[in-house]
Amino acid sequence: MSHPPLDLDALAGIRESVTRFAQREIAPHVRQWDDAGEFPRELYHQAAGLGLLGLGYPEALGGTPASWRLRNAMTLALCRHGGSGGVLASLFSHNIGLPPVLAHGSAALQQAVIPPVLRGEKIAALAISEPGGGSDVAALRTTARRDGDDYIINGEKIFITSGMRADVITVAVRTGESRGSGGISMLLVDGNSPGLSRSRLDKMGWWCSDTAHLRFDGVRVPARHLLGQEGGGFKIIMGNFNGERLAMSAAALGFAQACYDEALDWARQRQVFGSALSEKQVIRHKLVDMQMRIASTQAWVDVVADRADAGDQGADWVAHVCMLKNHATQTLQFCADQAVQILGGMGFMRGTRSERIYREVKVMMIGGGAEEIMKDLAARQLGL
Repeated sequence: MSHPPLDLDALAGIRESVTRFAQREIAPHVRQWDDAGEFPRELYHQAAGLGLLGLGYPEALGGTPASWRLRNAMTLALCRHGGSGGVLASLFSHNIGLPPVLAHGSAALQQAVIPPVLRGEKIAALAISEPGGGSDVAALRTTARRDGDDYIINGEKIFITSGMRADVITVAVRTGESRGSGGISMLLVDGNSPGLSRSRLDKMGWWCSDTAHLRFDGVRVPARHLLGQEGGGFKIIMGNFNGERLAMSAAALGFAQACYDEALDWARQRQVFGSALSEKQVIRHKLVDMQMRIASTQAWVDVVADRADAGDQGADWVAHVCMLKNHATQTLQFCADQAVQILGGMGFMRGTRSERIYREVKVMMIGGGAEEIMKDLAARQLGL
């Protein structure tokens, strides 16, 4: 699907409004939310009130159609000025949970599920990964057996963002053959379903984002909650991953910028041996190295987004999404490391953005497809 030419005024407007929102409603509270292990559900209503949750969704479902450039601008501003991957992950978990519903759910299912989520009234999540298997989606073992007008789900899912609080969960299940991609389907599960249990997982970072281990013990789901055709789930999952990886690339860029901003501010204020730290050549070189990587990532994010907006999403585009995701998260890794180094002892202290983001680097490099998987997928798409 192609989008109209980029509206520069709209781009500037969303940057400004999201920056204000992040600085006022997120940044001052992140330390407290991290300690609590969650953030208030009211934040969903606040984000919905600004139209952020509905960006990229049809007006008929309560959203606002938007290009990838516009959505990336929102993500960049939120990450750069909010400085919390945990907030981003859970606040926008619907952007990985709802696209399969939007693309493959019935009109009735879309109307019942999507508008309340975009209004901030309900939380949506995606459940694919399982204990003992992550990126190897074709090996998933959670089953869904047809029983009259229902499916009965048995199995487990792990590393599920918003898994503790989600009201609706898009779940990958095996409905066909016992092995391979052909027997995989997608079902939308109500979070209050009998037989669904959840346990919280503790993590290195993203402390304010609840992450859960889900167990399905005879969970009944209406057959009308099947997304697409039975056995067609693998293709749905692979298509969903591309959007997730592009969004993660923009987020990684925003967090890299947050690290640069904090390091530059500290270097200008910190006095060392009679002069500002920023006057030391070795520090200036570190800052230039950070900017060099940030600039290249920004350019690549824009090119990939423009191709997506133009409807140019062939195999070569998929390869670039995979390579971009690696490049963007490597940029984040470099900038977080250099920022902590520039801040010195303060970079090791809780309360600095760079310390928090430093702990969040690895989940960005693993989530949505680990570096090694991205390289292998890109190679296959390029015919190497």
